[in-house]
Amino acid sequence: MKKIMSPRVMMMTAMAIFGTLGLFVRRIPVSSGELALYRAILATLLIAGFLLVTRQKIPFARIRRELPLLLASGVAIGINWILLFEAYRYTTVSVATLSYYFAPVIVTIVCPFLFHEKLTVKQIICFIMSTLGIVMITGIGSLSGSRDLVGILFGLGAAVFYASAVLVNKFIKNVDGIHRTFLQFLAAIVILLPYVLLTTGVHIGSLGGVGWINLLIVGLIHTGVTYCMYFSSLREIPGQKAAILSYIDPLVAVLVSVTLLGEPMTLWQAVGGLLILGFTLWNEISPKSAK
Repeated sequence: MKKIMSPRVMMMTAMAIFGTLGLFVRRIPVSSGELALYRAILATLLIAGFLLVTRQKIPFARIRRELPLLLASGVAIGINWILLFEAYRYTTVSVATLSYYFAPVIVTIVCPFLFHEKLTVKQIICFIMSTLGIVMITGIGSLSGSRDLVGILFGLGAAVFYASAVLVNKFIKNVDGIHRTFLQFLAAIVILLPYVLLTTGVHIGSLGGVGWINLLIVGLIHTGVTYCMYFSSLREIPGQKAAILSYIDPLVAVLVSVTLLGEPMTLWQAVGGLLILGFTLWNEISPKSAK
């Protein structure tokens, strides 16, 4: 995958696809836990088929020391999905996105302590202005009702587990992106299957044609393909830069909610979108490339 596109382009593409997730999730009539389980199963089957066709074997002997990290990150991903899907159910896509995207804030703050990465003045400015753009674009000041508060709390919980998965992945050095993603999804299935059986149970028979189409898109495209791109690029990009690039996701999510879900877009939200685009672009332009 690295030969097809650069890590930066892969990250940006993955974030844009992630931004459309809420549109499809809302059209799948099953519980959040059950949806997360089906998402993991579909993505695992897709990646397993690719590995079989290309005759790629997972080098368990070489990566056995990192298997606990893969297990931990997979569990974090599964829990993250459940909480994010619950956030979509309780509040708007915009507000859920705001709370969920405190994850890059966590990653940016923690990376200098864990990986000794330098946080430059330029990155701090981009981080602050991008965060301001998120606040403006989601219109948090207009929140009302307990459902919105519950949605925000679910989103913040998802952010914690998303950031945990990202940080754990930075410690995994000897596992290729596609092998890493496959093993993480297997770990997610291990934790999600008993959770679903003990809580809501399986109701896949209730899916109609529209539900199945959206489920396949979420499982195969948003998960199988996009996560491979995301984690393959993540190991090549410094944590702070990856965090700022990830703001493409909420920008796309808000645009989708306005144009396709019918949520209103205020002037302040438009300004917030410009802040995110502008400062993300500025962060990506180095002095050498500018010359």
